[in-house]
Amino acid sequence: MERFTFEDMRKIDRKTLGKEVPLELFRAIRLIGMREGLPLEGRGTTASIGRKIGESLPVSTLEDLLDHFAALQIGLPRIVYRDDKLIRIVVEDCFCKGLPLMEGKKVCDLEGAILEGALGRIMERKVSVRETKCNVSGDEHCEYEVRIY
Repeated sequence: MERFTFEDMRKIDRKTLGKEVPLELFRAIRLIGMREGLPLEGRGTTASIGRKIGESLPVSTLEDLLDHFAALQIGLPRIVYRDDKLIRIVVEDCFCKGLPLMEGKKVCDLEGAILEGALGRIMERKVSVRETKCNVSGDEHCEYEVRIY
């Protein structure tokens, strides 16, 4: 079975429209199409998709991953805590910044799953990533807790 790779995604040949698509299209796919069109708000799907994307990213260190996150305009990540078992990553300027507030909602599960897939491969260990803060919930930024097993 043939599969696309992340490197395949970089092969863009759109002479008129170029390589950019509007953020509102991405938001519509994620928050209207997937969250409203799939069971359990699409969480199983976004987890699976995100992990596969993360595993395919051309990164070899946590620092590479954070740089790649910013280069792909997913958000501006930084580590705010790190030890042998736990990493906390804050993401400023996340794709959800500016969306209406919905108390208690966290919508950046795909981004967390991308981190999980990439970090699991990089560290060659099981990791679990959970979004603990989200702009949509009224938090000042999005934040992820990375547990290392």
